[in-house]
Amino acid sequence: MNSLLKVKNLSCHYEQTAVVENLSFHVNEGDMCCLLGPSGCGKTTVLRAIAGFHPISSGEISLGNICLSDSKTNLPPEERQIGMVFQDYALFPHLSVKQNICFGLSKMEKTQQTQILKEMLTLVQLEGMEARYPHELSGGQQQRVALARALAPKPKMLLMDEPFSNLDVELRRNLNLEVREILKTTGTSAILVTHDQEEAFAFADNIGLINNGKIQQWDSSFNLYHEPLNRFVANFIGQGTLIPGMAIDHESVSTELGTLKGNRAYNWQADTPVEVLIRPDDIQADPDSKLEASIIKKIFSGSATLYTLQLPTGGKVESLLPSHLDYQLGDKVRISARVEHLIAFSAKD
Repeated sequence: MNSLLKVKNLSCHYEQTAVVENLSFHVNEGDMCCLLGPSGCGKTTVLRAIAGFHPISSGEISLGNICLSDSKTNLPPEERQIGMVFQDYALFPHLSVKQNICFGLSKMEKTQQTQILKEMLTLVQLEGMEARYPHELSGGQQQRVALARALAPKPKMLLMDEPFSNLDVELRRNLNLEVREILKTTGTSAILVTHDQEEAFAFADNIGLINNGKIQQWDSSFNLYHEPLNRFVANFIGQGTLIPGMAIDHESVSTELGTLKGNRAYNWQADTPVEVLIRPDDIQADPDSKLEASIIKKIFSGSATLYTLQLPTGGKVESLLPSHLDYQLGDKVRISARVEHLIAFSAKD
């Protein structure tokens, strides 16, 4: 698959403060990608640098065979063939839906503008609303107009900065999937910036998890969850609890949950103190187990219930169980650990 966007050794500063340092990744043609991380990690700065709204301190950004930014080059945003959807949509309140969508098409003939407008309205399911103004639209409809406006000039890539954060949870989830489908239909590569990992998982083919201006791991959502490269990734993605253990060999660890063996080998020696990440889906109810834990907290979520369990040693783990297993606070439940992906770190790290 051909690489479309290349970001190489990118560094960005605000005054004298380094926000992004030596960051590199690439996006293939047609891929949906995401920059994920906590607030202030640098993900929006990376997006703005790609769009041309923030100068780079060093490194290189290229789109296809065109250099967008390096030590000698800084193409203005309007020449980058990149569309942008902002967090607040940035629609022009005094312009109609039609005028907003056609805003970037002023150099085209009217007949061509009309044809693209029709295509965009159909694409985002807003047929018949071209005469309305932004204040007459719902949040979801405004987001669709912003998307149509960004796609109308047929950019090579679309950038989206927290585009669903102003919407309610259900609409956010549905629109996320709709936008992904629209972009896949048009074959448009895209980068989404978000701090919401559920949003990232639903949208992206690949995710770059950023912390302190550096990519900690660029991978699929499955690998971020099951094969984290370091403690930050393991702690940020999903839920989990670190419990102490002792290495038996390169693949097995002795813990208070029993001997755990996963799908990969580590380079530690026997009797090395380690910490094992236990995910809620690793712990299952097991009436035949000798290990008994106490229910100290429960959160019902419909199809499943998240229980916090206290082990005989006083340690705690979480377990996500089908909701028809309705345990009460204080109940004792027999459990076992099924850790198919062993995630462990040396206790010294």
